[in-house]
Amino acid sequence: MSLSTIERRSGSESSFPQLLKTWRQKRRMSQLELALSSGVSQRHVSFLESGRAKPSRSMLLQLSETLEVPLRERNDWLTAAGFAPVFRARPLDDPQMSQVMNAVRLMLSNHEPFPAIAIDRAWNIRLSNRPFEMLAAMMGGDVWTRVGGPNRNLMRLFFHPNGIKPYVANWNAIAPLLWHRARREAEALAGEEMKVVLAELAQHQDAETLWAAEGASLVPVLPLEVEKDGARISLFTVIATFGTAQDITADELRIESFFPADEATEKLFRAAAPAL
Repeated sequence: MSLSTIERRSGSESSFPQLLKTWRQKRRMSQLELALSSGVSQRHVSFLESGRAKPSRSMLLQLSETLEVPLRERNDWLTAAGFAPVFRARPLDDPQMSQVMNAVRLMLSNHEPFPAIAIDRAWNIRLSNRPFEMLAAMMGGDVWTRVGGPNRNLMRLFFHPNGIKPYVANWNAIAPLLWHRARREAEALAGEEMKVVLAELAQHQDAETLWAAEGASLVPVLPLEVEKDGARISLFTVIATFGTAQDITADELRIESFFPADEATEKLFRAAAPAL
């Protein structure tokens, strides 16, 4: 049994009062703030956290919506409170996911000639466009084999000892930002899968990078400068999510679009477009 499976099970077996208090504190909200934002009394929130009152199904979903609890964890809330889970995690090839996946493919295709990918909350690449595949191929045709793992994972691509660190010209700037973002997302989204990846990769990182990540501030865009075989590519990324997803898989998808940060990079990708 994997570590992530054990952690997921332990999370599902938590009591509802404990889950409510944990997520309220995670969002840095007082009982009063949660009550005002949810349209309930502070006394009722207090009773729910102490176990003196039991939530209705609608109250539970209302509170989890206010706290922006991911759909996967809302199922844990429902189970802990004695209700049946309502959110499904459909595979990407499920017929009912066709509209979502068509939209994702369209976004990735429309972003060409620049790279774009769809990742899950563990930063596994679920879909990619042709320019991204070209960019990855620049790092070597065996790059994904070198970094190992069952999935094509962005964190492993950057932080594995056999990853792309030697080609990242601004490593000292981007590495702390990337690590901080991954850790912050894992905490905010209860991403146990990402926490396992971070724990595995942390042993390969120098203390300076991990220390810098502690104090890193999130920035509007993430810069990336790559140098390989005399070519220099300068990019920044923008992330989009599905704001009204009702399926766990869609809720956890992120669209990461790469944009050229200088004219030379733009020209390089536009010149490569006819060959793709």
